[in-house]
Amino acid sequence: MGTTALTGGCAVGRVRWRDRSKVERVEWQSRVSLRVINWVFFLAWSGLGLVGSIRGDATATTLFAALMAVNVAQCVVADRHVRLAIDQYLGRGRVPRAWTAAGFCLALASVGLIAALAGTQSVKHGMIVMPLIFAPMPFGGAYALQVPIRTFVRRAVALLAVGIVATAVIARPSPGWLATLTAMLALALGIALLCYRCSIWNLSVMWESEHAREIEARLAVAEERLRFGRDLHDVMGRNLSVVALKSELAVQLARRGRTEDAVAQMIEVQRIAQESQKEVREVVRGYRAADLAAELAGARGVLGAAGIACTVTGGAPDLPADVQSALGWVVRETTTNVLRHGDARTCRVTLAAGGGDVVLTVENDGVDPSGGDGRPGSGLAGLRERLAEVAGTLEAGVVERDRFRVVATVPVRAVRGGGSGAQEAPEPVEAGTASRGGAR
Repeated sequence: MGTTALTGGCAVGRVRWRDRSKVERVEWQSRVSLRVINWVFFLAWSGLGLVGSIRGDATATTLFAALMAVNVAQCVVADRHVRLAIDQYLGRGRVPRAWTAAGFCLALASVGLIAALAGTQSVKHGMIVMPLIFAPMPFGGAYALQVPIRTFVRRAVALLAVGIVATAVIARPSPGWLATLTAMLALALGIALLCYRCSIWNLSVMWESEHAREIEARLAVAEERLRFGRDLHDVMGRNLSVVALKSELAVQLARRGRTEDAVAQMIEVQRIAQESQKEVREVVRGYRAADLAAELAGARGVLGAAGIACTVTGGAPDLPADVQSALGWVVRETTTNVLRHGDARTCRVTLAAGGGDVVLTVENDGVDPSGGDGRPGSGLAGLRERLAEVAGTLEAGVVERDRFRVVATVPVRAVRGGGSGAQEAPEPVEAGTASRGGAR
């Protein structure tokens, strides 16, 4: 187990069954099964296994009663010991040494009483092997959850060897009885290891899977928040820039007495604001996609209104919807940056397809050769994320000292007849009288 605690177990007993998750129900079942199994083995192997096999003398009866009392104590201690060991295996706490020591001492006492029963020949029909299988199990099952498997095996083998040698020296049993003792103790420890360790290992894997699903859910929420922020930036960035531009133009027209032209500009501002409301609602719903043809037409109109000559050339027909959407966002963001950052006079947009790729190039002359640093705006990071979703790339930077170029490349296998006929711009849109925005 790692150091990360697998949560959930402490509250399992305090939650109604219908309110528990599947893994919490499995944990409850595993805990109950491993606690009950000691009592089942006690009754089947030690209690009922010796009933009718004990001789009627006082020594045999006393040893049998003492063994039953020790076995009951083993089950009671193991009930708490197993719960603590499960919590330790799942990374929720540590088993106090007192519980480990108590379980170990009771296991030794049980084996000692069984040896005494065998040494005094108090058991008939060879049924002594049944309680012998049970004796180390309550402690061995819990201890198998406290230490690594190799450590458990090494210590079990060492303890078994010491016990066999001590028994051979003190009791001097027959070779057959000594072999039976060895085999039964090894079988008991093996059953404890497999039964307890495998069960709780499966439980830990389920908790790790549950934890992974929770992390996946949180990442999905975080990704959706990033998507929302990115989309909101892309939607409102350009629209607010256009609103500011046209509002300024309306003010200038009103001051010059051109009231009708000013009203026309404010009507356009109202339309853009209403369109922004609709797009924000679509962002919230998560259904919005950018249309490449609409964005190219919008770029011509917006940049032309800002006094920037804009030309759109080339084309790529029959693009997949996801590629059109990604490239549409590139057009929208670069148009926003041209308006926002600098003093561009011209902007050229080129769309070309060939060799399995679609290439969109947006270039403007708004870089200040004396003082501009040519660094792209923060919205380009969002464009790279969008293009990455369709295996595309984005390059942006200053070329020829006074020009800023953005190149988006998207691999498309199914592009047909690229390079002609898709979205042709017949003539450049010449600069108007409006004030101009920025370069990138």
